[in-house]
Amino acid sequence: MRIDIITVLPELLKSPFEASILKRAIEKGLVEVHLHNLRDFSIGNYNQVDDYQFGGGAGMVLMIEPIDNCIAKLKSERNYDEVIYMTPDGDTLNQKMANELSLKGNLIILCGHYKGVDQRVRDRLITREISIGDYVLSGGELAAAVLSDSIIRLIPGVLNNETSALTDTFQDNLLAPPVYTRPSEYKGDKVPNVLLSGNFPKIEQWREEQAYERTEKRRPDLLK
Repeated sequence: MRIDIITVLPELLKSPFEASILKRAIEKGLVEVHLHNLRDFSIGNYNQVDDYQFGGGAGMVLMIEPIDNCIAKLKSERNYDEVIYMTPDGDTLNQKMANELSLKGNLIILCGHYKGVDQRVRDRLITREISIGDYVLSGGELAAAVLSDSIIRLIPGVLNNETSALTDTFQDNLLAPPVYTRPSEYKGDKVPNVLLSGNFPKIEQWREEQAYERTEKRRPDLLK
């Protein structure tokens, strides 16, 4: 998989891909992540990538021309499955969406900034709009990192134990059950006996029951 991220602040996105699981995925050659500074495609004598809103109003807007030029350059080099725009009014990211995107080959992610992008970018160039929640960030960079992480960890070979991702919260519309590790007793608080029994069918049954109970209590909307 290849992910190309277009941003006016590439420095905000470097560290998430230089540590832990994402770093190992890149080093293994399982994914390529390329950051593109939109300012490299700036226009005019003042190297603009943004301008004032038509009709007035506070906040600058990213212009269509630099974005169009950047995307056109990328598309001239390879085909892309999706051109994604990170925006608070997009479809809310969930596990089903991450699963779907993890099966794609090449993705472009556009990070908004200031008051967003010229609407014509969204109308002409974007194939999918994604939000990571009902709140506003200073820009789309952190959201792009969240989206990328949720996708990359699902690529076969990225996690040391590939079954780990299959038992994550939301994979089956249930929250994950409680987990424990050593010691088996701490200050009188004991690990459930079933987890120490070695009876794996009973352990799986317990986990399934706990997942259902936790979901019913905390996120009953998922059971609908």
